[in-house]
Amino acid sequence: MTTDGRGPIETATAELAAWLTSSAGEPVPIGPPRACDDAAGLTLWPLELRPARQTRSSGAVREPYRFTVRYLLCVTGPGGLPRLDRVLTAATSDGSYPVVLEAGEAALWTAFGTAPRPALLIDVPAQVDHPTPAAPPVLQPLRLRQLEVRALTGRVVGPEDQPLAAMRVELPSTGSATRTDPEGRFLIVGVPHDPEHPSPVRLRLTGRGLVLTADVDPAEPDLVIVCAPPTH
Repeated sequence: MTTDGRGPIETATAELAAWLTSSAGEPVPIGPPRACDDAAGLTLWPLELRPARQTRSSGAVREPYRFTVRYLLCVTGPGGLPRLDRVLTAATSDGSYPVVLEAGEAALWTAFGTAPRPALLIDVPAQVDHPTPAAPPVLQPLRLRQLEVRALTGRVVGPEDQPLAAMRVELPSTGSATRTDPEGRFLIVGVPHDPEHPSPVRLRLTGRGLVLTADVDPAEPDLVIVCAPPTH
């Protein structure tokens, strides 16, 4: 569950609906395609849950359970075609969401009890985060040592080095977070650094339908993190 009480499927649906509204130029309602629908627009419906490759956990911290929500986006009348055009253009231009042109099977529309119509399948990655377990008791004397702190700067880009703006970049170990600017740049200050035992810093990136982690070298003066849609 997120901090606002929404689950991963509800969160993915809300984020996709917001992006579709921006791309299509008007709100996109959530609901299954209907046989009698005179509205001239689009409709969005979560069609199925698909498995995703899992990351092996190490230590006491459990990795999130990852999966993909496949959505059906279809027109609700002839007037919906220009809106579908705008969504398809946006998806293929900025790589925000991967689309699949395989929504024309007759069995799909028979299941909904409606005639076939132009539609897209949109895959959105999602994950179930597991709570962090309680720390074990300390059985040895504590050794206190002051650590250095430094700043991380870099860019978040998509395919073909395209800057990704408004991506959330979070340092899970401290909870510090920021968002990328229009050029895809970010700055996180107060990153702990142990010069005696240097190690990569893990960042979590969310936005544009993507949820992923990246281990970066804190000594790199200008990081570049490439976010690509998942492949199947």
